[in-house]
Amino acid sequence: MSEYQAPVSQGKPGKVQAIAIMTLIDGILNALMAISWAVIILTGAIASLGVALLCCPIAIYPAVVAVFEIIYATKIMPEPPKTNEFPKYLAILQIINIVCGGILSIVTGILALVFANDPEVMGYFASVEPQQPTAY
Repeated sequence: MSEYQAPVSQGKPGKVQAIAIMTLIDGILNALMAISWAVIILTGAIASLGVALLCCPIAIYPAVVAVFEIIYATKIMPEPPKTNEFPKYLAILQIINIVCGGILSIVTGILALVFANDPEVMGYFASVEPQQPTAY
């Protein structure tokens, strides 16, 4: 009688790659959304003699989330990744982005939280040694 052992997965799990791709796409779309909100607010500010500038946080929030998303996605995409953790605050920021109209952000945030709690993903992050930046 031989005991069955689960096969050892080689490389990055599909859910980790999915988190990276979704986060990068959402970051790019959030950057575009921030630019479009800024144009709309500036146009409204000209038409309303500056009153529309009170809506600036609607343009700033997606820009900040986009920066965090793009930075994290570029850290997790290479093999081996440059980080060995999943920042849950990023998924929460994505979910909160619904306030600014980010429909894809809420989907990405929820899926990222669900995928990050998967045992295979948690095991992958626990087993990865983060790649240290090289000094030139």
